[in-house]
Amino acid sequence: MRYTPLTAVLIEVLAVALCLCMPQSAFAGSIVAWGDNSYGQATPPDGNDFVAIAAGDGHSLALTSDGSIVGWGTSLYSKPPDGNDFVAIAAGGRQIPKIRFEGHSLALKSDGSIVKWGAPIYGYPDGNDFIAIAAGGDHILALKSDGSIFGWGQNADGQATPPDGSDFVTISAGAGHSLALKSDGSIVGWGWNHLGQASPPNGNDFVAIDAGSYHSLALKSDGSIVGWGDNRNGRATPPDSNDFVAIAAGGLHSLALKSDGSIVRWGMKFQSEYTPPTGNDFVAIAAGYNHSLAIKKNCQYVLKGDLNNDCKVDFSDFAIMAANWLIDCDLNPEYPACVPKIGAVIPP
Repeated sequence: MRYTPLTAVLIEVLAVALCLCMPQSAFAGSIVAWGDNSYGQATPPDGNDFVAIAAGDGHSLALTSDGSIVGWGTSLYSKPPDGNDFVAIAAGGRQIPKIRFEGHSLALKSDGSIVKWGAPIYGYPDGNDFIAIAAGGDHILALKSDGSIFGWGQNADGQATPPDGSDFVTISAGAGHSLALKSDGSIVGWGWNHLGQASPPNGNDFVAIDAGSYHSLALKSDGSIVGWGDNRNGRATPPDSNDFVAIAAGGLHSLALKSDGSIVRWGMKFQSEYTPPTGNDFVAIAAGYNHSLAIKKNCQYVLKGDLNNDCKVDFSDFAIMAANWLIDCDLNPEYPACVPKIGAVIPP
């Protein structure tokens, strides 16, 4: 999919509209997790009604289709408030080696107000005019409906002091730096910049941003990715391609979702269990300090021609059919090429 700066604005507006006005069950799916599981942060709950995910340092969050939140991992920071009027989630925090783990979480409600829990981050804003949230190491950002940004929390390097302006459409918070995408497709960065993580590239063809611990990523309108900042183990050096649709920057690694629904990972060379799952049925990704999450889409209907169970009938299904053209599905209805490989939800 090709994007333009105008598309970025429309995406932000439509995202809010979808959260507030449309049924979310059509986008729901189950969660897959991998990576460090020291706190249980990579052991997601069962279910197939999740519509959004967020990964912190030692905890994870998920938003369900009914507007409620589920948390897992470090219990102090992952236990969400009750309610089913939430539309967005964010998980932040930082690990202080051999001392302690500090995490915090926040959620955006349908009335535009913000709820926070976990480690104290001072400077909490009042109001109900917020449309997006971002959780950093020990600071938080919120995007207001007028396009301006509010920041609070640790501000030793200016990470919680956003630039003036009312033309911002997306925000992201790293360990000690912050990013914002403007309506013209350009990126602004501020805060801790010792490795260049808050110094984004020039240009106005960006459509998405994500700030990791000490590196940053941006998705361009042509589907390619740009990275900058800490590049140890190549975490800020994305693969060459222009078929990416989403990005996620973690503490030691990076992820990208491809247009075919598969996931690509680069950065710290972990053991094999840190490799992303195979398949092309993923619709969302999130990267924590050293664990990752993804949502697998839940097909709402059984499509007779959907041979690879990717919720659509396309050329790949015809390729499977051609490779098995001598199989009589009426005589062999359970043959893998005749029916979806896994069960799909059949509406009543």
